[in-house]
Amino acid sequence: LDLGTGSGAVALALAHRFAPLQVVASDVSAAALRVAERNRARLGLSNLHLVQSDWFAATGDAFGMIVSNPPYVASADPHLARGDLRFEPRLALDGGADGLDCIRAIVAGAPAHLAGRGWLLLEHGETQGEAVRALLAAGGFDEVSTRRDLAGRERLTAARRR
Repeated sequence: LDLGTGSGAVALALAHRFAPLQVVASDVSAAALRVAERNRARLGLSNLHLVQSDWFAATGDAFGMIVSNPPYVASADPHLARGDLRFEPRLALDGGADGLDCIRAIVAGAPAHLAGRGWLLLEHGETQGEAVRALLAAGGFDEVSTRRDLAGRERLTAARRR
């Protein structure tokens, strides 16, 4: 399950690389899902299924893995008004006062939607790794670890359902 799929980049990559794995990609935005559908059709990926959903509301079954690149920029972050970010949908970027609102919602909902000891992988801001690890540990996850991007910044945290 790819939560907040946007254009579908992550879900498309997973569906392509791990075919015949069945991938569900969800987003609250119908406009984003139209873009993801065009990308899915262009690549001919029959193992990618799109669903309009506010996080877990309409995703259905339990999954072996949940991935998400959710909005994680703090609402007052000046970067939202600069550069290319000015042209992105605010819904795709704004993670609330501290940037962690969406991550909190995903961590809270994920255990009910993970099969067995399934995995949750979350992209986050480079300064949020410690907070995300704490949220996961408190939310019923273990084997919590953070990966760094090519520039050495903490950007992806993975954890396994207890």
